[in-house]
Amino acid sequence: MNINRKVQTLDEFTIQQRRDFPQATGELSMLLKDIALAAKRVNVEVNKAGLVDILGDAGEVNVQGEDVKKLDIFANNLFIGVTRHGVSCAGVGSEENDDIVVFDDPLSNNSKYVMLMDPLDGSGNIDVNVSIGTIFSIYRRVSEKGTPATIEDFLQPGNKQIAAGYIVYGSSTMLVYATRISVNGFTLDQTIGEFTLSHPDIRCPEEGKIYSVNHGNFWQFDEGIRKYINICQKKDKSNGGPYNQRYIGSMIADVHRNLIKGGIFMYPTTSDKPKGKLRLLYECNPLAYIIEKAGGKATNGTERILDIQPTELHQRSSLFIGSMKMMDELESYTRKVE
Repeated sequence: MNINRKVQTLDEFTIQQRRDFPQATGELSMLLKDIALAAKRVNVEVNKAGLVDILGDAGEVNVQGEDVKKLDIFANNLFIGVTRHGVSCAGVGSEENDDIVVFDDPLSNNSKYVMLMDPLDGSGNIDVNVSIGTIFSIYRRVSEKGTPATIEDFLQPGNKQIAAGYIVYGSSTMLVYATRISVNGFTLDQTIGEFTLSHPDIRCPEEGKIYSVNHGNFWQFDEGIRKYINICQKKDKSNGGPYNQRYIGSMIADVHRNLIKGGIFMYPTTSDKPKGKLRLLYECNPLAYIIEKAGGKATNGTERILDIQPTELHQRSSLFIGSMKMMDELESYTRKVE
């Protein structure tokens, strides 16, 4: 098999980055490698989902009160299993589990990191073949090394993240991850079974033409949000509008598109969900970290997402995230309504 040496794999990329940090132990690189391995396995199941009995509901309800899809269970068990058998993770917090999963063995207890994840974001779209994804974030433990991980390791604000990323299972499968250095995207090359660097040093455009929001909830939004949405629709050509409305219903796909092309994604509080719907630890924090490292902005409407101190594993939040200038424009409307 001929190998294009101009193509840089995820493993080669992380090794190259480690050379710039001689003090690095390589644990983070190994954990990212484990995540990529699990993602490749999930990708196989997603691609053949219509041919095997992994579509549809599993007959269970998760801690969020939502029906669990069969592929949700598969992805959750796979990511936990792969990280458990690695050497770089002391435990996992998952949207699908009531409590943290601690890997209480001598090797894991000496690991530096814990991982939080939404194993299959957008799973409500599994049965209709819409893009779905995995979201993850990695934190350095605050508990004593050599002991089992504790809940305090997971209840850290988003600004303490060491890395965060997501995998989109779509027309192509893409892994995007951010560290404090940069944001980079890797597309799965099915011919060699490796994630290869396709989008180096991703930067979120300062402005965009897309706004993403569930219009079905329009009359449940605060007045300032409704005013901004109206402005998005009424802008004239002289000031860059009107914006295009795009809402897939799979957040990871919406945020990924806006990261690449520029745009804003909004999931405000509503009258029936006054605390918001999205999960701070599993969705908001990792996506906010990625967008900020790419030059964008993320808030809950009044506060920077990454500065919020979590108080519980399954804490809910609103989320506004995207291009810097569009976020600034949104805030000019929300500030007018006290």
